[in-house]
Amino acid sequence: MHSQNSDLIELLEPVVTALGYEMLGIEYFKQKDGSLLRLYIDHESGITLHDCTKVNHQVIGVLDVHDPIKERYHLEISSPGLDRPLFTLEQFERYLGQEVKMKFREKLDGRRKIKGVIKAVEEKAVVISEDGVDYLIPADVIDLAHLVPKI
Repeated sequence: MHSQNSDLIELLEPVVTALGYEMLGIEYFKQKDGSLLRLYIDHESGITLHDCTKVNHQVIGVLDVHDPIKERYHLEISSPGLDRPLFTLEQFERYLGQEVKMKFREKLDGRRKIKGVIKAVEEKAVVISEDGVDYLIPADVIDLAHLVPKI
């Protein structure tokens, strides 16, 4: 699921947790004009701009000291928003019964994406129900997953 850099997770998750937030996951995109490192944080009372600024200040200090990213990059601290990204099987489990959109790393049964309801979470897979049909999606095939906002 969401390509996670385990070294960055190990380095930054304790910093975010120590500040009282949950680190949901990291997105890292190499771009032409400098890479983008985006951390998604959450808190039971929600996330404000002040929270993002507070986490940014601490994370940038840790990144400056440890220097894990050699190329130029931009750091972004973000709340999960209404279309919350899902990074782990535990996060899928929290949202059982919710609608999700997924993109796959490779074709699965001739498809690259699916939109359906999270029906179950197994040891290394997610069961998605789409139009009354259940699909077992191996976790290692999931590239991106986002909740579909309820409107």
